[in-house]
Amino acid sequence: MRSLNQSDFVFAVALAGLAGYVDALGFLATNGFFVSFMSGNSTRLGVGVGHTLWPMAGAAVGLIIAFVVGVACGSLAARGGGMRQRWAVLALVTLMLSIAFCLRTTGLGHLTPVLLAMAMGAENAVFQRDGGSGFGVTYMTGALVKVGQGLARILSGEPGGEWLRFLALWAGLVGGAVLGSALSTGLGVAAFALAPIAASALCVWAWTADRRTS
Repeated sequence: MRSLNQSDFVFAVALAGLAGYVDALGFLATNGFFVSFMSGNSTRLGVGVGHTLWPMAGAAVGLIIAFVVGVACGSLAARGGGMRQRWAVLALVTLMLSIAFCLRTTGLGHLTPVLLAMAMGAENAVFQRDGGSGFGVTYMTGALVKVGQGLARILSGEPGGEWLRFLALWAGLVGGAVLGSALSTGLGVAAFALAPIAASALCVWAWTADRRTS
């Protein structure tokens, strides 16, 4: 986060907002599973196995696998994108979200969460560095840890560091989730169409930013 300029930081918050929006849609569509928060799905997997609730365990495993596959695809897109890494990754995310929406409008709607999870996994490669993840933009446990550590430094009379940036990243995800929940109630299936539209807008943003720095 420290290496991000102001424009890139705002871009990261927007990505977190998209993740929150999509995760809210996935959560509501699956009655309580996540498409970006794999810690939650891992807990549901454990509960499912512990209570022999095999449908719950199977759904959690499926989404975890889809997320990991998405991360791998996003990482490959980032590697192949070169100087246009962010654009390449977001183009892939836009494609996955578009397919998810198309599935939602057909009899294959049960596969929509799988594509959503893949898209959210891929999104984490936007800020990938040297083949590894720079920082995640679809899950916020680490960000909240940074906030807590920053507050501890402030209480100890030390500079708080970047904790406000991590708080803003968390707020972006929560804001996106609020919007996703509200629009899902108001628009129904049409709310899923807004995800690839937003991703394509971020894709254009990334293309413009990458073009300036290339």
